[in-house]
Amino acid sequence: MDLKAVFREWMPKIKEYFSTFPWKNMFAFLFFLIMAFIFWLMLFFQKENVEGTYRFAIKYTNIPEDVVFNNPLPQFIDISISDNGSEIFKLDITKKDSLEIDVSKTTNGGTSILQGEEFRQLLSSQFATSTRIRGYYPMTVSLATSKLESKELKVTFDGEITTSRANLMADSIIFIPASVMAYGSKESLSNLNTAITEYTIFKNINATSQLPVAIYPVEGVKFSPTEVDIYIPVVEYTEQSFEIPIKATHLPRNLDVKFFPSRATVSFSVTLDAYREITPEDFAIELDYRSFRENENGRVELIVTKKPASIVDPKISPTSVEFLFENR
Repeated sequence: MDLKAVFREWMPKIKEYFSTFPWKNMFAFLFFLIMAFIFWLMLFFQKENVEGTYRFAIKYTNIPEDVVFNNPLPQFIDISISDNGSEIFKLDITKKDSLEIDVSKTTNGGTSILQGEEFRQLLSSQFATSTRIRGYYPMTVSLATSKLESKELKVTFDGEITTSRANLMADSIIFIPASVMAYGSKESLSNLNTAITEYTIFKNINATSQLPVAIYPVEGVKFSPTEVDIYIPVVEYTEQSFEIPIKATHLPRNLDVKFFPSRATVSFSVTLDAYREITPEDFAIELDYRSFRENENGRVELIVTKKPASIVDPKISPTSVEFLFENR
């Protein structure tokens, strides 16, 4: 059936329904419902000894780097309280997400277990002064620690780095900082010679970059810091090529050699700054007669024996040529 026909058929019925709907009764019902809710809130706010139970995540701060906790630390605490209704309502809206335990401050006086009145006072700081704490679990938090051995380790990169097409790495990568401190037992540290990063892939780097990379975690060992920056020096490169004559060295006086072809193309990448400074005279392809004179197939592999230090990824074409000896 056509949608327009359906619409035309039902539209009069819909109009008739809403024209006869008892709107006055509906508004009256809503009014009394809202008034009842407000009245309930007033009674709730005035009510005393309203109970509630709340869960807080525990956040441990200022933990010394060279220690490890002897016992697992609880991650949450459940607190049962009572107060008047208005404070309970306010707490439901403004409750903090976590309870902070300053480890250094708490253990400074020799305390290794947080319990009793000290623990209760810390919990009370989360609530209003009128709030009464009825109970909480866990009732104690053990902050006992043991001293760890330490070892300084150089950072090693594990991963892949690729640059965009017109760019290349100008130098080796650098870590900031170059080393991290590792804390653990003497046995666990004895097997560590370097701090390896998590396997990370950096793709299409087109400019010098400083990026964060995490240290790969080792069971029973703490690293400080757990994350370092990797500095990747990148410069823009361009392609260049020259035709270089092929020469032979250490030839006998009565012998000459001909190469076919007699020249080879050397292509390479070079920075824009060094592009104009490089000339064909900076390259050489010199083959030692003593290394190929016994070649029965009459071919010799080409080697670039002289090239500027500033070029990157040199390639030679062809990679081998034929040769023929001639008497002088």
